[in-house]
Amino acid sequence: MTTARSWWRGRGDDHRAGAQAAKDAAAEAFYELDTAQRDLTISIEAITAVDSSPAGRKAAADFETLGRRIDQVSAAYIDTVDAHDLDAVELDLATATRARNAFTLAKDEIGKVRADLGRFADSLGPLLTRAETELARLAPSVERAKQSLLAATRALDTVRAGRLKADDLAARLAALAPELTKLNQGASAHGVQETIRRADDVRRRAEEIRTEAERLPERAAEIDKRLVSLRTRVEALTTRAEQVGPTLSELRRRFSAACWQDLQQVPDQARTAAAQAHRKLDEAAAARDGQRWQEAGDAIAAVRDLLSGTDAAVAAAGDRLRRLNEVSKDQQAEIDKTRFALRDAQRLAMQGRATPEPKHARPLDEGVTRLDAAVAALTGRHPDYWAFLTETAAIRQTAERVVLNIREERATQR
Repeated sequence: MTTARSWWRGRGDDHRAGAQAAKDAAAEAFYELDTAQRDLTISIEAITAVDSSPAGRKAAADFETLGRRIDQVSAAYIDTVDAHDLDAVELDLATATRARNAFTLAKDEIGKVRADLGRFADSLGPLLTRAETELARLAPSVERAKQSLLAATRALDTVRAGRLKADDLAARLAALAPELTKLNQGASAHGVQETIRRADDVRRRAEEIRTEAERLPERAAEIDKRLVSLRTRVEALTTRAEQVGPTLSELRRRFSAACWQDLQQVPDQARTAAAQAHRKLDEAAAARDGQRWQEAGDAIAAVRDLLSGTDAAVAAAGDRLRRLNEVSKDQQAEIDKTRFALRDAQRLAMQGRATPEPKHARPLDEGVTRLDAAVAALTGRHPDYWAFLTETAAIRQTAERVVLNIREERATQR
């Protein structure tokens, strides 16, 4: 038979169980809120590390506000746990009811904040996607930078093993050491975007060093080849320059002064240029031996410029004599060639027209007059054949310009 005392103990256990169930529900809600907050903290850290936009800053501020609310309900829940001892031997109905209600209220408040936290997490979708995309680039970018540095170092070691100093490349590679240190410190110290930018810059600069190092043996061989080739050209120029003197003597003997006066300085200019080229070649060779590649390249370029100008001047003397010989024996060929150019242009100007346009006819008519005057000027014992050749060439250029203008105008009218 159940006594009155055991009956009341049974009723107390029921109240204790109800309060305990409410406490367990509040504890589970508190755990879920804490877990959600931890997960969201990781997301916010990812966003703030990557996104400095107003939207990113607002997300961080909103999360901080939610964090204060979470702290409040968490503190209230902990105070509730501390205030209600459900393990007490004597737990009367009123105490158990108060405990159950307090835990239920704590659970409900936690649930409200948990719901707000969920909605806030959902709103972060686009920001979080962009942040995760940037973070996904981070590790590969840093790894590519390190691999490029390693490749540049190996390329430089290979060059040095071939007894090429490459001091400038070594200095450029050493300058990347502080950047590598910052990459190793990571995005936590310098930010995701800055770290990606630095990694891309390091990779690009390291690849430039590697490319230049790998090309260095080829560059050295190319400079050696150019030095040999240019020395040969300088020697050839010296030989050809010696032949300008006899050419000028023949020009002076057979033709008027106007035909050769502009060439009188060519022998001295050629000798001076050859001497300068020899000195520059010596400078280039010394720079090459010292592996000062840019200096060697600049000296070689200077030699080529000297030779180009002097080659043309030396060739001009021989070409002048040849052309004057030809025209002195037969002026008619030059006259016919010029008349043909004028007539060809005139035919084109008349094509499809009763009369040519004045802007086309005028220079051609003037060309005919100029040609007649040039032919008439070929008088005396030593005619100025060079002036004749210069004038006929200018007349043909005028005819060519007229032809070009006519064709361009007709092309636009189609």
